[in-house]
Amino acid sequence: MRCPYCDHDNSRVTDSRDASDGIKRRRECARCGLRFTTVERVFTGAQLVVKRDGRREEFDREKVRQGVLTACAKRPVSSQAIDRMVDDMERQISALAKAEVPASLVGRMVMEGLKSLDHVAYVRFASVYRNFADLESFAQEVEALQRDPEPNLDAALEAQLSLPITGAETPEKGVRRPKKPAAGG
Repeated sequence: MRCPYCDHDNSRVTDSRDASDGIKRRRECARCGLRFTTVERVFTGAQLVVKRDGRREEFDREKVRQGVLTACAKRPVSSQAIDRMVDDMERQISALAKAEVPASLVGRMVMEGLKSLDHVAYVRFASVYRNFADLESFAQEVEALQRDPEPNLDAALEAQLSLPITGAETPEKGVRRPKKPAAGG
């Protein structure tokens, strides 16, 4: 294992313990003496994700994690909860024991995980994933979520999702409207 600090290729394991996502090993570099942690996971073989346009790419756990992190930005969701959600998804996809899984399945799994994790993050992800065609379809999704008996739907959801209906409202004081592009440009 290469040291992340000095790139030396010799390190020794000082501690090992089981973790939910594999085995965590604490290592010490033989050259610089600095310590770092690695995680070992069982590799079950590469599963391919089939995109809408027919392209295939390897399932990328980190890509899913980044999408979830983006949806959960500035929300009270811990990185441990996100990692648990992504770990559960990865296990469920592996348990399918299929060489290929549709991207739509991965997207639905992310949405279901976010729905139980944080409703605002769920709506953020759904708005991009489902590519709502208009305000009405977006509002219907929010209404369906509000009817859901999940306990973590709070006032923050309502505050962040209060949507203008007519578009005729004036901006609050201090809020700037985007400038119109200059003519001829």
